[in-house]
Amino acid sequence: MTSALTGLRVVDFSHGLSGPYVTKLFADNGADVVKIERPGTGDYARRLGPFPDDLPHPETGGMFLDLNTSKQSLTLNLKSATGRRIAERLIADADLVVESFRPGVVERLGLDYARVAAISPHAVMLSISNFGQSGPYRDYLGNDMLLYAMASTLSVTGQPDREPVKIGLYTPLFLAAGTAAALTNGALWGAQRDGIGQHIDLALMEVLTGTLDRAANNIMAVAYSGDVMFRRSKEYRRSILPSGVYPCADGYVHMVAQPFWWDRFCRTIDRPDLIDDAHFKDNLFNMAVVDELDVILYEWLMRHTKQQIMEKAQGLGLPVTALSTMEDVFHDPQFRSRDYFIRLDHPFAGELEYPGPPFRLTESPSEIRRAPTLGEHNEPILCGRLGYTRQELVVLRQSGVI
Repeated sequence: MTSALTGLRVVDFSHGLSGPYVTKLFADNGADVVKIERPGTGDYARRLGPFPDDLPHPETGGMFLDLNTSKQSLTLNLKSATGRRIAERLIADADLVVESFRPGVVERLGLDYARVAAISPHAVMLSISNFGQSGPYRDYLGNDMLLYAMASTLSVTGQPDREPVKIGLYTPLFLAAGTAAALTNGALWGAQRDGIGQHIDLALMEVLTGTLDRAANNIMAVAYSGDVMFRRSKEYRRSILPSGVYPCADGYVHMVAQPFWWDRFCRTIDRPDLIDDAHFKDNLFNMAVVDELDVILYEWLMRHTKQQIMEKAQGLGLPVTALSTMEDVFHDPQFRSRDYFIRLDHPFAGELEYPGPPFRLTESPSEIRRAPTLGEHNEPILCGRLGYTRQELVVLRQSGVI
């Protein structure tokens, strides 16, 4: 069986997180992805940890190793005329071109969409930027937190009497990248059907503004009523039953217990005698008795581990989950039973386990290979694909083109 995207050719000028995650999804599913990197330094993600044994090395950055599996690395100085000609020869045979430079850079390099379309009319070009290729914010700088702040979601995250709280590291960038990959697949399908490519101008802020993670809902609410739907709230508990994060013997669990699950909740905490106890049953919305129930709940929680609590509650139909640490995730029986983690051997990082594909295709499975070393595929691409001689390769290296 071949992978789903076998035969698709991608030239990847992106760097960092969002663009490389898009092309990782393509590469892991069979696409031929040539990653263009700056000679000598490469993608800056090569310098992002974690590093094996906490020893920084440009070939062992954990972020790069994960985001660039199954790709080929070609070093290319795009500021040189020869480097641009090589890039154009690769584009001429490409189905997809991906870039994440600051707006205006590809125009200055002579590799903008007008040039791409002239070289390969059927190719799709994806441009990922913070705020898009046009508009008053086009040249503004930003990172994941700033983009989430601009998209309004940060305004409703955290406690109402404190400053907004940042969500998990890089989450907005990966959310936007997943959206970009799906949209690009659609554009590629259209290009194959019609024989005409197109330019995808993807603004990270617009993806985050349109997401249903509170932002889009609040925008619609303001448009229709002048008020927002979600606000920062200090207390989400609407009944005496638990709702939120609670401590237990070895960490924390997240519990959601609605009043109509009262019997399930009582069985979960080993107190079936409370099911028909009028003091609680008739006062499920009376917050005056919440402290009494919490005493019973906390005493039970502190006698059990988060895994025990989750398995007991889920077995009774109560939505409770453990708050996993990274170590918990690594050893989680669910992931292990599905062989989610894959083992890859890298010449510098050694043999490590990596997160596997986020989806499974029964007839065209993923075939994930290790991330490339910097410039590892210079010779096979330049000599094997483009016809340069070994002597010419030496000249290109000596002249700083690769």
